[in-house]
Amino acid sequence: MVGPRAERINIPLRRVAVVCGVMLFALLGRVTVIQAFEAERLREDKRNVRALIARFDHPRGRLLLRDGTVIAESVRTLRSTYRYRRAYPAGRVFAPVTGYLSFFSRAGLERAEDAVLAGTAARVRVRSLARGGVMAGASLKLTVDGRIQRAAYEGLRATGRAGAVVALNPATGAILAMASYPSFDPAAFADVDMKGLVATDRRMQSDPAQPLLNRALARTFPPGSTFKIVTGAAALRSGDYSPGGGVRAPVALRLPGTRVSLRNAEGAACGDGEPSLTYAFQASCNTAFAGIGLDLGQRRLRAQAERFGFNADDLVVPMPVAVSGFPAKMDKAQSAMAAIGQYDVRATPLMVAMLSAAVANGGVLMRPYLVEEVLLPDGAVIDSAEPSRYRDTMSEEVADALTAMMVKVTQRGGTGRAAAVRGVKVAAKTGTAENAEGGRSHALISAFAPAGDPRVAVGVLVEEGGAGGKVAAPIARAVIRAALSAS
Repeated sequence: MVGPRAERINIPLRRVAVVCGVMLFALLGRVTVIQAFEAERLREDKRNVRALIARFDHPRGRLLLRDGTVIAESVRTLRSTYRYRRAYPAGRVFAPVTGYLSFFSRAGLERAEDAVLAGTAARVRVRSLARGGVMAGASLKLTVDGRIQRAAYEGLRATGRAGAVVALNPATGAILAMASYPSFDPAAFADVDMKGLVATDRRMQSDPAQPLLNRALARTFPPGSTFKIVTGAAALRSGDYSPGGGVRAPVALRLPGTRVSLRNAEGAACGDGEPSLTYAFQASCNTAFAGIGLDLGQRRLRAQAERFGFNADDLVVPMPVAVSGFPAKMDKAQSAMAAIGQYDVRATPLMVAMLSAAVANGGVLMRPYLVEEVLLPDGAVIDSAEPSRYRDTMSEEVADALTAMMVKVTQRGGTGRAAAVRGVKVAAKTGTAENAEGGRSHALISAFAPAGDPRVAVGVLVEEGGAGGKVAAPIARAVIRAALSAS
Protein backbone atom coordinates (compact mmCIF):
# COMPACT_ATOMS: atom_id res chain seq x y z
CA MET A 1 0.00 0.00 0.00
CA VAL A 2 1.37 3.36 -1.04
CA GLY A 3 1.68 5.90 1.72
CA PRO A 4 0.48 9.52 1.66
CA ARG A 5 4.04 10.80 1.18
CA ALA A 6 4.58 8.57 -1.89
CA GLU A 7 1.31 9.76 -3.37
CA ARG A 8 2.39 13.38 -2.92
CA ILE A 9 5.68 12.60 -4.75
CA ASN A 10 3.85 10.79 -7.63
CA ILE A 11 1.54 13.74 -8.35
CA PRO A 12 4.28 15.99 -9.90
CA LEU A 13 5.78 12.94 -11.62
CA ARG A 14 2.45 12.21 -13.24
CA ARG A 15 2.19 15.82 -14.35
CA VAL A 16 5.68 15.71 -15.86
CA ALA A 17 4.83 12.43 -17.58
CA VAL A 18 1.65 13.93 -19.04
CA VAL A 19 3.54 17.00 -20.27
CA CYS A 20 6.26 14.79 -21.78
CA GLY A 21 3.62 12.65 -23.45
CA VAL A 22 1.91 15.68 -24.94
CA MET A 23 5.25 17.01 -26.19
CA LEU A 24 6.13 13.63 -27.68
CA PHE A 25 2.83 13.39 -29.53
CA ALA A 26 3.23 17.00 -30.72
CA LEU A 27 6.72 16.18 -31.98
CA LEU A 28 5.52 13.05 -33.76
CA GLY A 29 2.64 15.02 -35.27
CA ARG A 30 4.97 17.75 -36.50
CA VAL A 31 7.34 15.20 -38.04
CA THR A 32 4.41 13.53 -39.76
CA VAL A 33 3.22 16.87 -41.15
CA ILE A 34 6.71 17.68 -42.44
CA GLN A 35 7.19 14.28 -44.06
CA ALA A 36 3.72 14.06 -45.53
CA PHE A 37 2.95 17.64 -46.53
CA GLU A 38 6.06 19.83 -46.42
CA ALA A 39 8.77 17.53 -47.76
CA GLU A 40 8.40 18.77 -51.32
CA ARG A 41 8.60 22.41 -50.24
CA LEU A 42 11.74 21.75 -48.22
CA ARG A 43 13.31 19.82 -51.09
CA GLU A 44 12.59 22.75 -53.42
CA ASP A 45 13.94 25.38 -51.00
CA LYS A 46 16.90 27.12 -52.68
CA ARG A 47 18.77 27.07 -49.35
CA ASN A 48 18.66 23.27 -49.20
CA VAL A 49 22.09 22.49 -50.65
CA ARG A 50 21.76 18.79 -49.81
CA ALA A 51 18.68 18.53 -52.00
CA LEU A 52 20.46 20.35 -54.82
CA ILE A 53 23.39 17.95 -54.68
CA ALA A 54 21.04 14.96 -54.48
CA ARG A 55 19.45 16.10 -57.76
CA PHE A 56 22.67 15.03 -59.48
CA ASP A 57 23.12 11.71 -57.62
CA HIS A 58 21.16 9.65 -60.14
CA PRO A 59 20.36 9.97 -63.85
CA ARG A 60 17.26 11.93 -64.87
CA GLY A 61 14.98 10.80 -67.64
CA ARG A 62 15.80 11.70 -71.23
CA LEU A 63 13.99 14.08 -73.56
CA LEU A 64 13.30 12.47 -76.92
CA LEU A 65 11.96 13.80 -80.20
CA ARG A 66 9.03 11.98 -81.73
CA ASP A 67 11.43 9.79 -83.77
CA GLY A 68 13.40 8.85 -80.65
CA THR A 69 16.34 11.25 -81.12
CA VAL A 70 17.79 12.26 -77.76
CA ILE A 71 17.94 16.01 -77.11
CA ALA A 72 18.64 15.88 -73.35
CA GLU A 73 20.13 13.16 -71.14
CA SER A 74 22.23 12.57 -68.03
CA VAL A 75 25.90 11.58 -68.34
CA ARG A 76 28.43 10.51 -65.70
CA THR A 77 30.96 13.02 -64.42
CA LEU A 78 34.46 12.41 -63.09
CA ARG A 79 33.82 14.36 -59.90
CA SER A 80 32.62 12.59 -56.77
CA THR A 81 30.41 15.44 -55.50
CA TYR A 82 28.15 15.41 -58.57
CA ARG A 83 27.81 12.00 -60.16
CA TYR A 84 25.74 13.13 -63.16
CA ARG A 85 25.24 16.22 -65.25
CA ARG A 86 22.89 17.04 -68.11
CA ALA A 87 23.97 16.93 -71.74
CA TYR A 88 22.12 18.56 -74.65
CA PRO A 89 23.30 17.10 -77.97
CA ALA A 90 21.01 19.32 -80.06
CA GLY A 91 22.14 22.57 -78.44
CA ARG A 92 20.63 25.90 -79.41
CA VAL A 93 18.08 24.59 -81.91
CA PHE A 94 16.01 22.85 -79.24
CA ALA A 95 16.84 25.05 -76.25
CA PRO A 96 13.34 26.64 -76.08
CA VAL A 97 11.95 23.11 -75.73
CA THR A 98 14.47 21.48 -73.41
CA GLY A 99 15.33 24.50 -71.32
CA TYR A 100 18.19 23.62 -68.98
CA LEU A 101 19.03 22.16 -65.58
CA SER A 102 21.78 23.76 -63.51
CA PHE A 103 22.84 23.62 -59.88
CA PHE A 104 20.94 26.87 -59.26
CA SER A 105 17.93 26.84 -61.54
CA ARG A 106 15.85 25.15 -64.24
CA ALA A 107 13.93 26.24 -67.32
CA GLY A 108 11.78 24.81 -70.11
CA LEU A 109 10.72 21.18 -69.86
CA GLU A 110 13.51 20.58 -67.35
CA ARG A 111 11.51 22.76 -64.99
CA ALA A 112 7.93 22.03 -66.06
CA GLU A 113 8.43 18.24 -65.86
CA ASP A 114 11.13 18.20 -63.19
CA ALA A 115 9.35 15.74 -60.88
CA VAL A 116 8.74 13.29 -63.73
CA LEU A 117 12.30 13.51 -65.05
CA ALA A 118 13.76 13.20 -61.54
CA GLY A 119 11.50 10.27 -60.65
CA THR A 120 9.95 11.97 -57.64
CA ALA A 121 6.46 12.30 -59.15
CA ALA A 122 4.07 9.86 -57.50
CA ARG A 123 2.94 8.27 -60.76
CA VAL A 124 6.57 7.60 -61.75
CA ARG A 125 7.79 6.51 -58.31
CA VAL A 126 5.04 3.97 -57.75
CA ARG A 127 5.35 2.40 -61.20
CA SER A 128 9.14 2.32 -60.99
CA LEU A 129 9.14 0.59 -57.61
CA ALA A 130 6.44 -1.84 -58.71
CA ARG A 131 8.37 -2.86 -61.82
CA GLY A 132 11.95 -2.97 -60.62
CA GLY A 133 12.21 -1.97 -56.99
CA VAL A 134 14.43 1.02 -57.84
CA MET A 135 13.39 4.65 -58.12
CA ALA A 136 14.33 6.11 -61.50
CA GLY A 137 13.52 9.15 -63.57
CA ALA A 138 11.11 8.79 -66.47
CA SER A 139 11.85 9.87 -70.03
CA LEU A 140 9.57 12.07 -72.12
CA LYS A 141 8.85 11.37 -75.76
CA LEU A 142 7.90 14.71 -77.29
CA THR A 143 5.70 15.74 -80.19
CA VAL A 144 8.49 17.80 -81.77
CA ASP A 145 9.83 16.81 -85.18
CA GLY A 146 13.55 17.47 -85.72
CA ARG A 147 13.29 18.48 -89.39
CA ILE A 148 10.48 20.94 -88.75
CA GLN A 149 12.25 22.43 -85.72
CA ARG A 150 15.48 22.94 -87.67
CA ALA A 151 13.63 24.55 -90.58
CA ALA A 152 11.98 26.96 -88.13
CA TYR A 153 15.22 27.82 -86.34
CA GLU A 154 17.28 28.25 -89.50
CA GLY A 155 14.58 30.42 -91.03
CA LEU A 156 14.67 32.74 -88.04
CA ARG A 157 18.46 32.80 -87.90
CA ALA A 158 18.66 33.77 -91.58
CA THR A 159 16.76 36.99 -90.84
CA GLY A 160 19.29 38.01 -88.20
CA ARG A 161 16.45 39.28 -86.06
CA ALA A 162 14.75 38.08 -82.91
CA GLY A 163 11.59 36.05 -83.36
CA ALA A 164 9.73 32.81 -82.87
CA VAL A 165 8.04 30.04 -84.84
CA VAL A 166 5.43 27.54 -83.68
CA ALA A 167 4.11 24.66 -85.78
CA LEU A 168 1.08 22.59 -84.73
CA ASN A 169 -0.78 19.54 -85.90
CA PRO A 170 -4.23 21.15 -86.21
CA ALA A 171 -6.07 17.83 -85.77
CA THR A 172 -4.46 17.00 -82.41
CA GLY A 173 -2.80 20.13 -81.03
CA ALA A 174 0.62 18.43 -80.98
CA ILE A 175 3.43 20.99 -81.14
CA LEU A 176 5.66 19.98 -84.07
CA ALA A 177 8.15 22.82 -83.64
CA MET A 178 8.78 25.62 -81.17
CA ALA A 179 11.75 27.77 -82.10
CA SER A 180 12.97 31.02 -80.59
CA TYR A 181 15.84 33.21 -81.75
CA PRO A 182 18.35 34.21 -80.53
CA SER A 183 18.86 31.06 -78.54
CA PHE A 184 21.47 29.66 -76.15
CA ASP A 185 23.41 26.46 -75.57
CA PRO A 186 21.84 24.64 -72.59
CA ALA A 187 25.14 22.79 -72.04
CA ALA A 188 26.58 26.03 -70.68
CA PHE A 189 24.33 25.57 -67.63
CA ALA A 190 25.40 21.96 -67.10
CA ASP A 191 28.83 23.07 -65.83
CA VAL A 192 29.70 21.62 -62.42
CA ASP A 193 32.21 24.40 -61.82
CA MET A 194 30.33 26.87 -59.64
CA LYS A 195 32.37 29.93 -60.63
CA GLY A 196 31.92 29.18 -64.30
CA LEU A 197 28.21 28.60 -63.80
CA VAL A 198 27.74 31.91 -62.00
CA ALA A 199 29.62 33.72 -64.78
CA THR A 200 27.48 32.05 -67.44
CA ASP A 201 24.27 32.95 -65.67
CA ARG A 202 25.28 36.58 -65.26
CA ARG A 203 26.32 36.82 -68.90
CA MET A 204 23.06 35.30 -70.15
CA GLN A 205 20.84 37.36 -67.87
CA SER A 206 22.52 40.64 -68.84
CA ASP A 207 22.57 39.96 -72.60
CA PRO A 208 20.32 42.61 -74.24
CA ALA A 209 19.37 40.04 -76.93
CA GLN A 210 17.63 38.00 -74.20
CA PRO A 211 18.65 34.53 -75.45
CA LEU A 212 17.00 32.85 -72.44
CA LEU A 213 13.58 34.26 -73.34
CA ASN A 214 11.28 31.75 -75.02
CA ARG A 215 9.57 34.18 -77.37
CA ALA A 216 7.19 31.50 -78.61
CA LEU A 217 5.41 31.25 -75.25
CA ALA A 218 6.57 33.91 -72.82
CA ARG A 219 6.07 37.19 -74.68
CA THR A 220 3.13 38.76 -76.47
CA PHE A 221 3.19 41.02 -79.52
CA PRO A 222 0.66 42.99 -81.55
CA PRO A 223 -0.63 40.40 -84.07
CA GLY A 224 -1.28 42.96 -86.79
CA SER A 225 -3.30 41.76 -89.75
CA THR A 226 -3.10 38.08 -88.72
CA PHE A 227 -5.90 39.14 -86.34
CA LYS A 228 -8.10 39.67 -89.40
CA ILE A 229 -8.69 35.92 -89.16
CA VAL A 230 -10.57 36.67 -85.92
CA THR A 231 -12.36 39.71 -87.36
CA GLY A 232 -13.22 37.73 -90.50
CA ALA A 233 -14.67 34.92 -88.40
CA ALA A 234 -16.76 37.42 -86.41
CA ALA A 235 -18.01 39.06 -89.61
CA LEU A 236 -19.03 35.77 -91.22
CA ARG A 237 -20.56 34.53 -87.96
CA SER A 238 -22.74 37.64 -87.74
CA GLY A 239 -24.52 36.77 -90.97
CA ASP A 240 -24.15 40.35 -92.20
CA TYR A 241 -21.14 39.50 -94.35
CA SER A 242 -20.30 36.86 -96.93
CA PRO A 243 -17.07 36.06 -98.82
CA GLY A 244 -18.47 37.47 -102.07
CA GLY A 245 -20.37 40.35 -100.52
CA GLY A 246 -19.09 43.92 -100.85
CA VAL A 247 -17.49 45.86 -98.02
CA ARG A 248 -16.75 49.57 -97.75
CA ALA A 249 -13.00 50.20 -98.12
CA PRO A 250 -12.10 53.87 -98.60
CA VAL A 251 -8.53 54.96 -99.25
CA ALA A 252 -8.61 56.68 -95.85
CA LEU A 253 -10.94 56.00 -92.92
CA ARG A 254 -11.38 58.74 -90.34
CA LEU A 255 -11.32 57.14 -86.90
CA PRO A 256 -14.40 58.26 -84.91
CA GLY A 257 -13.76 60.97 -82.36
CA THR A 258 -10.28 61.73 -83.70
CA ARG A 259 -8.54 63.66 -86.44
CA VAL A 260 -6.57 60.56 -87.41
CA SER A 261 -7.20 58.80 -90.71
CA LEU A 262 -6.34 55.13 -91.12
CA ARG A 263 -4.88 54.07 -94.46
CA ASN A 264 -3.93 50.85 -96.18
CA ALA A 265 -0.32 49.76 -96.60
CA GLU A 266 1.61 52.38 -98.59
CA GLY A 267 -1.59 54.40 -98.89
CA ALA A 268 -2.94 52.09 -101.60
CA ALA A 269 -6.58 51.85 -102.62
CA CYS A 270 -8.52 48.68 -101.88
CA GLY A 271 -9.89 47.69 -105.26
CA ASP A 272 -12.66 50.03 -106.35
CA GLY A 273 -13.45 51.10 -102.80
CA GLU A 274 -16.18 48.49 -102.41
CA PRO A 275 -14.42 45.16 -102.93
CA SER A 276 -15.66 41.75 -101.86
CA LEU A 277 -14.77 40.57 -98.36
CA THR A 278 -12.49 37.97 -99.95
CA TYR A 279 -10.57 40.61 -101.91
CA ALA A 280 -10.24 42.83 -98.83
CA PHE A 281 -8.84 39.83 -96.92
CA GLN A 282 -6.52 38.82 -99.77
CA ALA A 283 -5.12 42.34 -100.13
CA SER A 284 -5.22 42.92 -96.34
CA CYS A 285 -7.15 46.18 -96.58
CA ASN A 286 -6.95 47.96 -93.24
CA THR A 287 -9.79 50.39 -93.93
CA ALA A 288 -12.18 47.56 -94.81
CA PHE A 289 -11.52 45.55 -91.65
CA ALA A 290 -11.41 48.59 -89.40
CA GLY A 291 -14.84 49.46 -90.79
CA ILE A 292 -16.04 45.92 -90.05
CA GLY A 293 -14.79 46.37 -86.50
CA LEU A 294 -16.80 49.56 -86.16
CA ASP A 295 -19.87 47.82 -87.51
CA LEU A 296 -19.59 44.73 -85.32
CA GLY A 297 -18.60 46.63 -82.18
CA GLN A 298 -16.17 45.69 -79.47
CA ARG A 299 -18.49 43.19 -77.75
CA ARG A 300 -18.72 40.88 -80.75
CA LEU A 301 -15.03 41.29 -81.57
CA ARG A 302 -14.08 40.42 -77.99
CA ALA A 303 -16.42 37.43 -77.91
CA GLN A 304 -14.86 36.04 -81.09
CA ALA A 305 -11.33 36.67 -79.82
CA GLU A 306 -12.10 34.85 -76.59
CA ARG A 307 -13.40 31.87 -78.58
CA PHE A 308 -9.82 31.52 -79.84
CA GLY A 309 -8.43 31.75 -76.29
CA PHE A 310 -7.62 35.44 -75.94
CA ASN A 311 -7.81 36.62 -72.31
CA ALA A 312 -7.60 33.00 -71.07
CA ASP A 313 -4.96 32.06 -68.50
CA ASP A 314 -5.50 28.29 -68.59
CA LEU A 315 -2.94 27.30 -71.21
CA VAL A 316 0.13 25.20 -70.34
CA VAL A 317 2.03 23.00 -72.79
CA PRO A 318 3.28 22.00 -70.05
CA MET A 319 5.35 25.21 -69.78
CA PRO A 320 3.16 28.18 -68.84
CA VAL A 321 2.01 30.41 -71.70
CA ALA A 322 1.64 34.19 -71.51
CA VAL A 323 -1.94 35.42 -71.83
CA SER A 324 -2.86 36.70 -75.29
CA GLY A 325 -5.03 39.73 -74.63
CA PHE A 326 -7.93 41.59 -76.17
CA PRO A 327 -8.81 44.92 -74.50
CA ALA A 328 -11.69 45.07 -72.03
CA LYS A 329 -12.99 48.58 -72.76
CA MET A 330 -12.51 50.61 -75.93
CA ASP A 331 -14.00 53.58 -77.70
CA LYS A 332 -14.96 53.33 -81.36
CA ALA A 333 -11.58 54.40 -82.69
CA GLN A 334 -9.84 51.83 -80.52
CA SER A 335 -12.29 49.14 -81.63
CA ALA A 336 -11.44 49.92 -85.25
CA MET A 337 -7.73 49.55 -84.55
CA ALA A 338 -8.27 46.36 -82.53
CA ALA A 339 -10.08 44.83 -85.51
CA ILE A 340 -6.80 44.97 -87.46
CA GLY A 341 -4.72 43.61 -84.58
CA GLN A 342 -3.41 46.93 -83.26
CA TYR A 343 -4.19 49.13 -80.24
CA ASP A 344 -3.80 46.89 -77.14
CA VAL A 345 -4.34 43.51 -78.83
CA ARG A 346 -1.50 41.13 -77.96
CA ALA A 347 -0.76 37.54 -78.95
CA THR A 348 1.98 34.99 -78.41
CA PRO A 349 3.49 33.35 -81.52
CA LEU A 350 1.75 30.19 -80.26
CA MET A 351 -1.59 32.00 -80.51
CA VAL A 352 -0.72 33.17 -84.03
CA ALA A 353 -0.32 29.49 -84.99
CA MET A 354 -3.53 28.60 -83.13
CA LEU A 355 -5.53 31.04 -85.28
CA SER A 356 -4.77 28.97 -88.37
CA ALA A 357 -5.03 25.66 -86.52
CA ALA A 358 -8.62 26.47 -85.56
CA VAL A 359 -9.62 27.30 -89.14
CA ALA A 360 -7.78 24.22 -90.46
CA ASN A 361 -9.65 21.92 -88.05
CA GLY A 362 -13.12 23.06 -89.04
CA GLY A 363 -13.42 25.60 -86.23
CA VAL A 364 -12.36 23.23 -83.42
CA LEU A 365 -9.19 24.42 -81.71
CA MET A 366 -7.30 21.58 -80.04
CA ARG A 367 -5.32 22.12 -76.84
CA PRO A 368 -1.60 22.45 -77.67
CA TYR A 369 0.78 19.99 -76.00
CA LEU A 370 4.45 18.96 -76.11
CA VAL A 371 4.65 15.59 -74.33
CA GLU A 372 3.43 12.53 -76.21
CA GLU A 373 4.50 9.74 -73.83
CA VAL A 374 6.08 9.19 -70.42
CA LEU A 375 8.41 6.17 -70.38
CA LEU A 376 10.19 4.27 -67.63
CA PRO A 377 13.86 3.28 -68.15
CA ASP A 378 12.77 -0.17 -69.38
CA GLY A 379 10.65 1.46 -72.10
CA ALA A 380 7.30 0.89 -70.44
CA VAL A 381 4.80 3.65 -71.26
CA ILE A 382 3.10 4.86 -68.08
CA ASP A 383 1.28 7.84 -69.57
CA SER A 384 0.38 9.08 -73.03
CA ALA A 385 -1.24 12.22 -74.38
CA GLU A 386 -4.94 12.33 -75.15
CA PRO A 387 -5.73 15.15 -77.61
CA SER A 388 -8.58 17.31 -76.35
CA ARG A 389 -10.68 20.24 -77.48
CA TYR A 390 -9.57 23.63 -76.23
CA ARG A 391 -12.11 25.94 -77.86
CA ASP A 392 -14.96 25.84 -80.36
CA THR A 393 -14.06 28.95 -82.31
CA MET A 394 -16.52 28.96 -85.22
CA SER A 395 -18.85 26.77 -87.23
CA GLU A 396 -17.50 24.45 -89.90
CA GLU A 397 -19.20 26.58 -92.55
CA VAL A 398 -17.41 29.72 -91.38
CA ALA A 399 -14.11 27.80 -91.23
CA ASP A 400 -14.58 26.60 -94.81
CA ALA A 401 -15.27 30.15 -95.99
CA LEU A 402 -12.21 31.48 -94.17
CA THR A 403 -10.08 28.70 -95.64
CA ALA A 404 -11.05 29.73 -99.15
CA MET A 405 -10.23 33.36 -98.31
CA MET A 406 -6.88 32.41 -96.80
CA VAL A 407 -5.91 30.37 -99.87
CA LYS A 408 -6.37 33.53 -101.95
CA VAL A 409 -3.71 35.23 -99.80
CA THR A 410 -0.97 32.95 -101.17
CA GLN A 411 -2.12 33.27 -104.76
CA ARG A 412 -1.58 36.01 -107.31
CA GLY A 413 -2.58 39.37 -105.90
CA GLY A 414 -2.32 38.19 -102.29
CA THR A 415 0.05 39.48 -99.63
CA GLY A 416 1.39 36.01 -98.77
CA ARG A 417 2.61 34.69 -102.11
CA ALA A 418 6.06 34.04 -100.60
CA ALA A 419 4.44 31.33 -98.43
CA ALA A 420 3.17 29.40 -101.45
CA VAL A 421 4.44 25.85 -101.99
CA ARG A 422 4.41 24.39 -105.50
CA GLY A 423 1.70 21.78 -105.89
CA VAL A 424 0.14 22.53 -102.47
CA LYS A 425 -2.72 24.85 -101.55
CA VAL A 426 -1.46 26.97 -98.67
CA ALA A 427 -3.91 29.04 -96.61
CA ALA A 428 -2.45 32.07 -94.84
CA LYS A 429 -2.84 35.56 -93.45
CA THR A 430 0.13 37.90 -93.27
CA GLY A 431 0.62 40.67 -90.74
CA THR A 432 2.74 43.81 -90.44
CA ALA A 433 2.26 45.05 -86.90
CA GLU A 434 3.23 48.51 -85.73
CA ASN A 435 5.75 48.38 -82.91
CA ALA A 436 4.59 50.26 -79.83
CA GLU A 437 8.23 50.82 -78.83
CA GLY A 438 8.82 52.93 -81.93
CA GLY A 439 10.97 50.53 -83.94
CA ARG A 440 10.26 48.90 -87.29
CA SER A 441 7.06 46.95 -87.67
CA HIS A 442 6.96 43.28 -86.66
CA ALA A 443 6.55 40.74 -89.46
CA LEU A 444 4.00 37.94 -88.93
CA ILE A 445 2.16 35.20 -90.73
CA SER A 446 -0.37 32.56 -89.71
CA ALA A 447 -0.74 29.69 -92.19
CA PHE A 448 -1.73 26.06 -92.70
CA ALA A 449 -1.40 23.41 -95.40
CA PRO A 450 -2.57 21.58 -97.36
CA ALA A 451 -5.80 23.57 -97.38
CA GLY A 452 -7.89 20.52 -98.27
CA ASP A 453 -6.21 18.11 -95.86
CA PRO A 454 -4.42 20.19 -93.19
CA ARG A 455 -1.36 18.60 -91.58
CA VAL A 456 0.45 21.61 -90.19
CA ALA A 457 -0.44 25.09 -88.92
CA VAL A 458 2.31 27.67 -88.51
CA GLY A 459 2.74 30.95 -86.66
CA VAL A 460 5.79 33.11 -87.41
CA LEU A 461 6.89 36.36 -85.79
CA VAL A 462 10.03 38.32 -86.65
CA GLU A 463 10.61 41.29 -84.39
CA GLU A 464 11.07 44.54 -86.34
CA GLY A 465 11.20 42.46 -89.50
CA GLY A 466 9.01 44.75 -91.58
CA ALA A 467 6.45 43.32 -93.99
CA GLY A 468 5.08 39.92 -93.01
CA GLY A 469 4.63 38.89 -96.63
CA LYS A 470 8.32 39.47 -97.35
CA VAL A 471 10.04 38.33 -94.15
CA ALA A 472 7.76 35.92 -92.24
CA ALA A 473 6.15 34.20 -95.24
CA PRO A 474 9.37 32.53 -96.54
CA ILE A 475 9.94 31.04 -93.08
CA ALA A 476 6.40 29.65 -93.05
CA ARG A 477 7.00 28.14 -96.48
CA ALA A 478 10.17 26.39 -95.28
CA VAL A 479 8.41 25.03 -92.20
CA ILE A 480 5.44 23.79 -94.25
CA ARG A 481 7.77 22.05 -96.70
CA ALA A 482 9.60 20.34 -93.85
CA ALA A 483 6.31 19.29 -92.24
CA LEU A 484 4.88 17.83 -95.44
CA SER A 485 8.09 15.93 -96.18
CA ALA A 486 8.17 14.60 -92.62
CA SER A 487 4.58 13.31 -92.57
